[in-house]
Parts: sequence; structure tokens; C-alpha cells
Amino acid sequence: MLAARSAAMSDSLPVFFGYVPMGMAFGLLLESQGFPWFWATLMGLVIFAGAAQFLAVGLLASNAGLVEVGVTTLLLNSRHIFYGLSMLSRYQFGGWQKQYLIFGLTDETYSILSSRIRQFSSPQEQRSYQLWVTGLNHSYWVTGCTLGALIGSMVHFNTAGLEFTLPALFMVLVIEQYKTTRKWFPFIIALISAALALILFSKSSMLLVSIILTLSLLLGYRRYQPKISHKTIESKE
Repeated sequence: MLAARSAAMSDSLPVFFGYVPMGMAFGLLLESQGFPWFWATLMGLVIFAGAAQFLAVGLLASNAGLVEVGVTTLLLNSRHIFYGLSMLSRYQFGGWQKQYLIFGLTDETYSILSSRIRQFSSPQEQRSYQLWVTGLNHSYWVTGCTLGALIGSMVHFNTAGLEFTLPALFMVLVIEQYKTTRKWFPFIIALISAALALILFSKSSMLLVSIILTLSLLLGYRRYQPKISHKTIESKE
């Protein structure tokens, strides 16, 4: 099992340098909103979802309803459904170990476990490697959250602009997504939906409404696109 642990520590090292600073930013932001420092540790342990935790700070600060928090978080992390489906063949065992691996399947953990090819002498070592990678990444995140909250509780400084961490993160994701798809249409639909939701609804419900509107328009476009394409071909003939 030492080989599995050593490999996991080596492969997860880049995540350490990303999770700790990002976790510290979350801890500072949460503490600046008046929450006790240990909330950051608890959220890191129980939620373990970077974007969702940053989003939770804004939702908690705006006194968002439970339904809005639940639906928004579900939509935000729905991509993990596809991560889980692609890992079914790798998690062919039961018990608490499988449950923990499912819980800890973040973007970065998925990236390591799905892309790194490690040859071990037994399935038990392979399972140990998966657990070590997940556990180490989890510990990095909790450490960052705790450090940020503790520093924020002891040293008071201006955190103005720190809340932009989440929008900046999403902007990076949007850019990377565009580089992959090279299609402007979904992003234009999202922009229009957000503008309409902001104009027609209150700020507290704007996010949920814009997500629902964007999904509805994109699903409608996907449904009728084949019919439109078929008619276009017939007209040219």
C-alpha cells in the first residue's frame, strides 16, 4: 500500500497548490460575512465543492430560500452525474469506501483518476490509490478553508473584491468551454436569459430564473433544430 500512497501524493501535489489558496479565499470570504471560522471547516468537510461553497456564501448573505439554494446547487454540480457514470467501471466494490469516493469526486479528483495510468499489483492497491487521491485532495481543501477563516478572524483587512473569486472562476470555465465547443449560441442565450431575469425579477431570484430560462431555451432549440435543418435541406432541393 506504500506504493499507492506515494503515487497518490505525487499525483495530487498540483491540486494542493490550487486547493489551498482557493480554500483560503473561501474561508476569508465566509468569515468576512460574519460567520464563525469553524463554519468554513465544516463546509469543507461536508460539502467539499468549491464553486458551490462560494455560491453558498452569496446565497446565505442574501437570505435565499431553501428551495432556491437546493435547485441552484443541484444545477451547478449536475456535471458530476456524468463524472460518476464514467467511473462506474473503476468503482467495482461496495461499502463506505465506494460511498466516500462518490462523495469526493470533484473536478480535479476526477481528472487525476481518469487520466493517470497507474499499474498496481492488485485491485486492493488500486482502490487504496483512489482513496488516497480523494482523501488528500479533500484534506487540501479543508486545510485551505480553515486557514483562510482563521486568518480572517485574527487579522482584519479589507476583503472588498474577494467575492469576485467565483465570477472569475466561472469566466475561466466559460472561456475553456468555448474553446472546446467553438459555438457562440449557448453563451448568447445565457446572456440574454440573465439580462431578462435581472430586469423582470428580483436580484434574490435572478440566478435561479436565468438558469431555468437558459435550460428551457437550449432544450427547445435542441428539440426543434433537426426539424429546422430538415426543412432547410428540402427548400434547397
